[in-house]
Parts: sequence; C-alpha cells; structure tokens
Amino acid sequence: MNNIKELISFIESDILNIRRTLHQHPELSNQEYQTSALVKEKLTEYGIEFQTGFANTGVLGIIQGGHPGGTVALRADMDALPIQEANQHEFASENDGKMHACGHDAHTAMLLGAGYALQQQKEDLHGTVLLVFQPAEETSPYGGSQPMLDDGVFDQYTPDVIYGQHVWPSLPVGQVGIRDKEMMGASDRFKVTVKGKGGHASMPHDGNDALIITNQIISSLQTIVSRNVNPLDSAVVTIGRIEGGYGYNVIPEQVVFEGTVRTFKLEVKEKVKQRFHRVIQQTAEAFEGEAEVTYYDGYPATINTPEWAQTARKSAQRLLGEEATPSLDPALAGEDFSRFLLHYPGAFIWIGTQIEDADNQKPLHDSGFQLNEKALPIGSRYLVQVALDTLQSLAESKEGDRSAS
Repeated sequence: MNNIKELISFIESDILNIRRTLHQHPELSNQEYQTSALVKEKLTEYGIEFQTGFANTGVLGIIQGGHPGGTVALRADMDALPIQEANQHEFASENDGKMHACGHDAHTAMLLGAGYALQQQKEDLHGTVLLVFQPAEETSPYGGSQPMLDDGVFDQYTPDVIYGQHVWPSLPVGQVGIRDKEMMGASDRFKVTVKGKGGHASMPHDGNDALIITNQIISSLQTIVSRNVNPLDSAVVTIGRIEGGYGYNVIPEQVVFEGTVRTFKLEVKEKVKQRFHRVIQQTAEAFEGEAEVTYYDGYPATINTPEWAQTARKSAQRLLGEEATPSLDPALAGEDFSRFLLHYPGAFIWIGTQIEDADNQKPLHDSGFQLNEKALPIGSRYLVQVALDTLQSLAESKEGDRSAS
C-alpha cells in the first residue's frame, strides 16, 4: 500500500493536469479525437502497450505482469455533454456548448494514473490488467461499450473481472459507494407524436385538440407506476419535453412529447413498457386521435456481481478505513458500463467527490457541476488496489481449484 501511495504521489500533478486539460477541451460522444490522442500519448509516455480501433476512438491499454495469472479490466469513459459550462474557474470549457458535467475527464485521468502505477509494478503482477478507455457513454440507447465489444476489444485478452468507477457528488472525499447487486437503473427513452385535428380556438367542436389528448395520455401514464408496479419495486416514468401549438388562438393538430422510463428488474421494465404502449394507444383512440410511439430500449440495469462487489468493498476499506464504504441506495440513472457486466462479472463503483462547500454542490449533468480534485489521487490509488486484490483473489481461487482436483 505504501508503494502504491508513493507511485500515485509521484504522478499526482500529472493526473490533475490531465483532468484539467480534458475539462478545458471537452468532446462529445463519438468525437473524442483529442481525448483519445492524449490517452495514447500518456500511455506511450508511461511505457504501456495499447491497441486502438474500437468504437472509433476507444483505446485499450495492456499491462502484462511478470507472472501468469488472471485478467482484470478497469474502464473509464471519455465523452462530454452538450452543456454550456457556467463555472468561471481557470480551466473552464473552451468549447462552446460542451462540458464535462459528468466527470468523465476525471475518470480518464484517474485511470491513466492507475495505469502508470501498475506499469511500474508489472514485473511483480500475477496476471494482466486492461485499461479500457471508452467513448460515447452519454449516447443512450446506443453507447460505446457495445461497439467496443463488437470491434473485439477483448478478443485477445478476455477479462475475468471488470470494474468501472464514477465520480459521485453526494459522497464526501474518502468514501466509496459499492452495492452487492443493483447499482444503477435501466434507461429507456421514448418519443410520442399525438395527432388530432387543428382549428380555431373559438370553435373547438370543429377540431380535435391534440393538447387535450396529450394531457390525458400524460396523466394516464402516471398510473402505470402507481397502479401497475409493485410498490416494493422501482420504476419511474418521466416526461421531460413537450412541444406543440402555434398561438393562443389556435387548436394544434399535433403535439410531441419525450421522456424516459427507469427500472431495475427486467420483468418490471417489460411490464411498464407493455402498459406504456397500451395506455397511449387506447387513450388516443378514446379521444378519436392518433399516436405514434418510438420506444428506445436503452442501457440495461447495472447489476454488480456480489463476489466482486465484496472484493471492491474490502479494497476500499483496506485503503481508506472501515468507515469508507457507507450503506447507500442505488440510483436509477443509466450507465453504459452495464453492457460490459452482461458479458463479464465485475462491479461498478462510486468514488466520493463532494466539494468542500457541500451546500452548493451541483449534481451531475448540471452546468455548474464541480468535483473535489482531492479525490483524483484517491481514485487512482483505489483502482490500483482493487486490481491487485482481484488478481490475488483470482490466483487463490485457481490454486484452490488445483488443490481440489
């Protein structure tokens, strides 16, 4: 542990500079060209082998230990959001309408720092550590993890376990959020076009008000969660955007609304989806209108593998103390890392990044979002620790299998 701390301390200023450089020059999903170039530049500087050609801008760093063993993958996402930054600090975004409001700049910087420390110890490693730099996490329902898998990111080196880490503004620096199972929700999207018949506001009987139909549909959709989903299960149906109408004296013939469905359990997701379509179509028909529904099945729920979540928790406690892993609830926010967990066991982890002035902490995806940079070296140290502990656990498991046979 002292060796890890020393290695990360040596590279700490580099981790900070990488994060600030990326924050100042954010790139949207599938456009992470400068970000990817910086990752490759740093991997080269640190002497880490890497491969490219995954989901266009994705990069895979490879640290092969001096001894045979298992394979652990550590993933960081790289893309920013289409948000105009409101902060005024010296490294605020210079790219109009683009901002790292979800901390992916920190994720990339922390993983590079961890990669440096692991590379320095590679001759002592029993196994291989993969550094997965993923594009396009913010483009639900498509994402970047599945394209990386489709492009063969793990064809040569197959992970036994994979971990992802995300900054979490509600957790103080020095705390780590880990759950044994449900961590984050499935994130479906929808767009609904409601069609009626236009007319003059003074003669509503000559038209069929699409706004009235939409109002009834939206009100009815809220009954799905309150009356069709078990109260002990989690589900959310949110309408985030409505567009329709021309003026105060015009009955609109069309209204469009968009939103999202969030769930944990697959069976709950399917029930909500089924009821969603039925409620919309039958309500529209009852008002003699029409409704066109486009429903996007987004990221699946992020469900940790209990064994490796427990390993990750022990790593955090070993590094930061027994009180570093508080009990916490899952979040229904979506996460593209979930698709990696469909193929490989592992865990998704929240790293505390709350600013000193906690009362003014802005949430993720806010134009004023900030994170506490004191968490950056902690995040790098933690990634190293969990990788080493997992390789050791894999080695012990293999040795146990040999003894049993």
